[in-house]
Amino acid sequence: MQLENGKIVEGKVTGITKFGAFVDLGEGKTGMVHISEVAPTFVKEITDFLTQGQTVKVKILNIAPDGKISLSVKQALDSAPQEKRPFKPRSDGQGRGPRKDSRPPRTGGREREWNHTPRESGSKDFEDMLSKFMARSDEKISDLKRNTDGKRGSFGGRRGGGKQQG
Repeated sequence: MQLENGKIVEGKVTGITKFGAFVDLGEGKTGMVHISEVAPTFVKEITDFLTQGQTVKVKILNIAPDGKISLSVKQALDSAPQEKRPFKPRSDGQGRGPRKDSRPPRTGGREREWNHTPRESGSKDFEDMLSKFMARSDEKISDLKRNTDGKRGSFGGRRGGGKQQG
């Protein structure tokens, strides 16, 4: 089989490392799938997506002059015709479909002070949330100003820097 850039081929995973997976393409050719090309989502552990001995479809991204072959599982999936699904909010209000694990949604280290369930008095709640946000914002700005005012350097305390006329 002739290997060329952009072609989708089948291969067998022969090795997995922290940074990628090696795939035997047959005829003594081996390519590597970088961790960023394993899946269309964030990949922390390659073994969550690939196992040694697994047969996978890969897209050939590049064949370098020195013989190194760069592969992508993610782009091989993207190239396959897929039906468009209508957007359906996830059950936790964070996106498409139900969560696959029981972890709570990420909040950036802070717990959210609101929930996503609609209430009867929508505009009153919005105004309440807005006033709380504005109060917190004003507090943060005043703290920032207080912390930076004392750190501004000056030379002699006089502005203007030129000679005084008199």
